[in-house]
Amino acid sequence: MSFKDLNFLFERAQSGKVMKIVIAAAEDGEVLEAVKQASSEGIVDAVLVGDPNKISEVAKSRNIDVSSFEVIPATSDEEAAMKAVQAVSSGKGDLLMKGFIKTSTLLKAVLNKEWGLRTGNLLSHLFLFEVPRLGKVIGLTDGGLNTYPGLQEKVAIVNNAVSCYHALGVDTPKVAALAAVEVVNPDMPCTLDAAALVQMNRRNQIKGCIIDGPLALDNALSVEAAKHKGIVSEVAGSPDILLVPDIEAGNLLGKVILFMANGAGAGVVLGAKVPVVLTSRGDTARTKALSIALGAVLAKN
Repeated sequence: MSFKDLNFLFERAQSGKVMKIVIAAAEDGEVLEAVKQASSEGIVDAVLVGDPNKISEVAKSRNIDVSSFEVIPATSDEEAAMKAVQAVSSGKGDLLMKGFIKTSTLLKAVLNKEWGLRTGNLLSHLFLFEVPRLGKVIGLTDGGLNTYPGLQEKVAIVNNAVSCYHALGVDTPKVAALAAVEVVNPDMPCTLDAAALVQMNRRNQIKGCIIDGPLALDNALSVEAAKHKGIVSEVAGSPDILLVPDIEAGNLLGKVILFMANGAGAGVVLGAKVPVVLTSRGDTARTKALSIALGAVLAKN
């Protein structure tokens, strides 16, 4: 099962209960545009945490009516993160969203031992991309959170992404463990990790998916490129998830898709008690709205 574009997220998110989203540092025009769109489509109701005056000013500059949303005052990013996370952890919200705030500030609150949203699982970021040339949706992980993960962290990253795909109805997602080359090279640690992940998958240490790697990006995405290099693989040419070796590769690849290939995306942090909608502060309102829809679908599950 694969998806042609990300519009399926809006369709899925509209069914069932309207979810409550809490936005930390909501003084952001693109975030408010996205929240208003998701609200108008019956996906979420919102709690806006931040400076009430700034939120009002930004909303007026965009002609956005936020009068139906609850506003929780906060005078700093740290306070906004704390109050947003506490609202969710106390049951006032079903999912959390990053507004105009640093990721590190928000995640520090998420991981607070007293009132945070930690579960003991590794947190990781998954971005679903709509890539016109590919004609399908493809996931990328982790290009937003874990900097230089080792094998143990990559196992957790894969498990988080696979659980997300299961929630979306993909029973056995295909995972391509990316590297610069498609052969195991002892001088390139990510190729060793990829080979280990493949063996762990074959021996049921990682379940619910099919993993192959190391695969270079061309033979991961193209059947012809894989054949040309003599690669026989269930994953090559049709992956659902791209596992990148580190945050630099993931960040660059993701931004190439969004800004150079006219793609669209939806990003969430997985592994916490609730989905955390997390996009770049420079992302468009559509990407943020799609991310809200993804978070809402996962929160329903």
